[in-house]
Amino acid sequence: MTHLAPEAVGEAGTPAQRPSEPARGKSSPTPSGIRVWMSRRWVQILAEVVVSVVAALGFTLLSRHVSVNPMNRLGQVSGLAKLQLYVAVLGLPLLGLLLYTAHRGSVRRHELVKRLVCAALAGLVTGVVAGGIVVALRGTPHPLGGQEGDPSVLVEMANSFLSGEGMSGIYPPAFPALIALWAKVRYDGLGTSGFALHDLQIVFSALVGPMAYLAWRLLLRPFWALLIAVPSAVLFLDPVRPYSHVVMIVLLPLLGYCFRELRRSAGRTEKALVLRGAGLGAIFGGLFLWYSGWFVWAAPGAAVLFLFLFPWRAGGPALKRAALYAGSVLATAGIIGAPLLYQMVRLGSQTPDRYAYLGVYADPGYVLGWISDRTGYIKYNQWPVSGEMAGQTGFALLLILGVGLGVGLGLRNVMVRTAAAVLAGAWLARFWFASHMAHDKAVQLFPRTTWIIMYSLMILAVLGVMAAVQRGSGWTERTLRPASAAPSARVVPRRTIRQLSAGMVCAVALFATMGASWSANRYMPTHEDTDLMGLDAWRAHDIKLPNGKCPRYAPNKDCEDLRVKLWKQFEDDGEIWCANIVAKDWPAICGRKAPFKDKSVE
Repeated sequence: MTHLAPEAVGEAGTPAQRPSEPARGKSSPTPSGIRVWMSRRWVQILAEVVVSVVAALGFTLLSRHVSVNPMNRLGQVSGLAKLQLYVAVLGLPLLGLLLYTAHRGSVRRHELVKRLVCAALAGLVTGVVAGGIVVALRGTPHPLGGQEGDPSVLVEMANSFLSGEGMSGIYPPAFPALIALWAKVRYDGLGTSGFALHDLQIVFSALVGPMAYLAWRLLLRPFWALLIAVPSAVLFLDPVRPYSHVVMIVLLPLLGYCFRELRRSAGRTEKALVLRGAGLGAIFGGLFLWYSGWFVWAAPGAAVLFLFLFPWRAGGPALKRAALYAGSVLATAGIIGAPLLYQMVRLGSQTPDRYAYLGVYADPGYVLGWISDRTGYIKYNQWPVSGEMAGQTGFALLLILGVGLGVGLGLRNVMVRTAAAVLAGAWLARFWFASHMAHDKAVQLFPRTTWIIMYSLMILAVLGVMAAVQRGSGWTERTLRPASAAPSARVVPRRTIRQLSAGMVCAVALFATMGASWSANRYMPTHEDTDLMGLDAWRAHDIKLPNGKCPRYAPNKDCEDLRVKLWKQFEDDGEIWCANIVAKDWPAICGRKAPFKDKSVE
C-alpha cells in the first residue's frame, strides 16, 4: 500500500525529496525563523486549514458588497459577473505565484506554495457558490425555500427544540439543534429559526470546499486532493441543505483513512490505537448525527471490506491490536450516535419514505445525473437524455474508462478498495429498494444512491489517472534512462513535472470558477410558475419581515405572513405520493387515481 500523503509531500509520480544536507566542515547560513517555523509539518497542516477556511468565508463576506436586485435577470447576471470578477482578482495572483515558484523557485518553496494555493482554491470554489446565495437572498432574512418544502421542516424541528421538545423522529438532530441554538443566540429564539437557517445555509455552503479538500488531504497530495474535492463540492453541493451532502463527501475519505489505520495497527502501541480509534469514532458519530443517510448506503460495502482487511492470519498480537482499534472506533461512534440509533430502531418501521419524484420514474440504471423535484419544463419521459453509446454519453464512457484504470492499476490502494466496496454496496441497495418499491409502496430514498454511486465512480477515475501517472513515470525512468547515466539523473526532470502540475492546478481552477458560477446560477430567484431550483430563493423574498412589511425586493405586494409551527410527524396513508405528475397521468405512473384534480404540488 503506497502512502499517498507522505510527510514530505512531493510531486505525483515521483519520490519525495529530502532537503539536501550541508557538506561537513562547511558552515551553512542559519535559516530565518519563519522558514524554520513553516518547515514544521503541523504548522503546514494548520496553514492549509486556515487558508482554506478563510478563503471560503472571506469570499462569502466579500459577496455582501454585490449590490443588485436579485429578482430580475439583469441583476442576477450582473451579480454573477461581479462574483467572477472578485474571484479572478483574488485567484489570479495565487496562480501566478504558483507558476512562478514552479519555474523559478526552490523545491521546498514551491511545495509549500502549492499546498496553500490548492487549499485556497478549495475554499474559493464553494465561497463563490455561497456568495451566489448571498446575492440571491439579498434583501430578505428568510432562508432558501422560505416556508415550504424541506427548509420549512427544518425550521419546525428547530422550533420544537426551542419549545423544549426532544428529537424529531428519526431525522438526524444535529443540524436542527444548531438552527435552534443559533436562533437563540443570534436572534430572538422561537419564531426566528428561519433567520438562523438563512445564515447557516450560507456558512455551511461556503465550508463544503474546505471540508472536502481537507478530508482528502488525509490520503492524497494537494493536487490529487483538489482534483477530487473541487468537482465533488461543485456538483453535490445543495445550498438548501448544505449539511447533508458534505457528510457524503467527507465520509468516503474518512472510511479509507480508517481502513488504512486498520492495516497499520500492528505497528502501533495500544494507547495510540485507542486514541486514534476514539478520535475517528467521535468524528463518525458526529457525522451520523449530522446526516445519517450516507451511512446506510455505505455500510454494506464497508462492512464486507472490513472483513477482508482485518488481519485474521497475522497472529495473536496483530489480531489483538486490530480488534482494539476497530472496537474503539465502533464503541465511540455508537455511544455518540446512540440517541439517533435508538430512534431509528424504535420508529424506523413507522416512518417509511413514500415520496416519489422525477428521479424515481427514470431508468434505475442511470447513475450519472441527478434531478430533484424542481423539474421545470422537463417531464418524466424526457429525462435522462439518451447518450450516443447504448444510452451512455461521452462523459460516462470517459468516467468508466477512468474507473477501469483505478480498479486495474490501483487495486492495492486501500482508497480504491473503499470506493469500489461502497459503490458495490450502494448499487445493490439501490436495486433492492427499487425492486421492492411497487410491492412495499415505499421509495426509501433509493434515488439518492445516485450521488454516492457517482461520487465513488469519480473517486475511482481520479485514482485511476493517478495510478497511471505514477506507473508511467516509473516505467519511463526505468526503461528510457541510459545505463551510463548517474543514479540521480532523470529522463523527465523534476522541474518539468512541477511545471506541469502547476499548469493542471490552473486548469482545475478554471473549471472551479465556471462550475461554481453554474451552481450559483441555479439558485437565482425564478418565478413560482417555472418550478425551477430558483423557486426556493423566490419564496424567501415572498415572506413578511417581523415588522409586518415585505422584503425589499418582494415579488408581491401582499407577501405571506410569517408562520411559527412546531414539527409533527405526517400520518402515513400507506400509498406512494407521485410528485411532478399531473392528475390525468397518475394512473399510468402511480397505478392509482390522483387524490386531487389539479397539478401535483409538493
